[in-house]
Amino acid sequence: MSSTTRPFIDVSSLVRKNILAMKPYSSARDEFKGEAEVFLDANENPYPSPFNRYPDPLQWKVKEKLSLVKKVNPKQIFLGNGSDEAIDLLIRAFCEPGKDSIIITEPTYGMYSVCAEVNAVDIKKTQLTPDFDLDLTTFTKTFDATTKILFLCSPNNPSGNLLSRDKIYQVLRKFYGIVVIDEAYIDFADSKSFIAELDQFPNLVVLQTFSKAWGLAGLRLGMAFASEYIISILNKIKYPYNVNIQTQELAVDALENAYRKDIWVDEILRQRDKLVRDLKGLKQVEKVFPSDANFVLARVKDAPSVYRYLMEEKIIVRDRSKVALCYNCLRITVGTPEENSKLIKALQAY
Repeated sequence: MSSTTRPFIDVSSLVRKNILAMKPYSSARDEFKGEAEVFLDANENPYPSPFNRYPDPLQWKVKEKLSLVKKVNPKQIFLGNGSDEAIDLLIRAFCEPGKDSIIITEPTYGMYSVCAEVNAVDIKKTQLTPDFDLDLTTFTKTFDATTKILFLCSPNNPSGNLLSRDKIYQVLRKFYGIVVIDEAYIDFADSKSFIAELDQFPNLVVLQTFSKAWGLAGLRLGMAFASEYIISILNKIKYPYNVNIQTQELAVDALENAYRKDIWVDEILRQRDKLVRDLKGLKQVEKVFPSDANFVLARVKDAPSVYRYLMEEKIIVRDRSKVALCYNCLRITVGTPEENSKLIKALQAY
């Protein structure tokens, strides 16, 4: 197949047959979508408290606000309990337990494998290149007829870099399964989101999150963007009220005040540049890898010892030494100026 040819993909043929045939649970709030004065349909406590009523099961107010920010149809948005819910639902929707497989590119975010294992789905692994980019030669030899989903993390975790956009396009044109691009850190990267490509690739799913740039990790709110058909499948099998009222209200507030996110991102990027410069000036730091995220990956002398020392100094980073291609590497989140300064001073004293 030519690398410039996009295959025709009937996404419905990828969905598990029992998922296609099942009748989804219909909640009280699904059956009635209008305005009323008396609600006696959902067995709720009638006495007023801030949260005595069930939330909107499809979070339409959030999606309407989000659609304006992301420039996408609200019907192409899925909201879940963190991006992890979307990852799990995608595997449940498209992968037959004990039969189908997914592909991950190592090193990458660990929940792809965890969700696959929970659902008894085989995991095929292909390693990134030494500079943490896609190895297309290895990739094309890894998938087979059982492979339903490919997970690509870009910017990648734990390396922090964007994957080659051209290589991702080649994958989208060659792979007949679902291609999931996890853009949890895209707000920190100088690159366009693949959301703009949804209409070109019916098998594309883009994941994003409110946890990073939006500063709402404690709310656990993840986003998935895809065709209306794929979103309808996720909504069909999700739990009825998967996003609570308070999370929805706070997400609307964040979207209405998106300038706060932009201010935080600008400051984090400035602090990232300074942190990289400071780390490169330390004698025990051998390399700081390029980052398009709100963290950096640094190779140091004896990472496990440095990690334990920092813990004793009450500074917590991640030791990624046992991850593929990350020998003696620490993953360091960009903190406030004060937090970054404390880290550097501790490393200087090591």
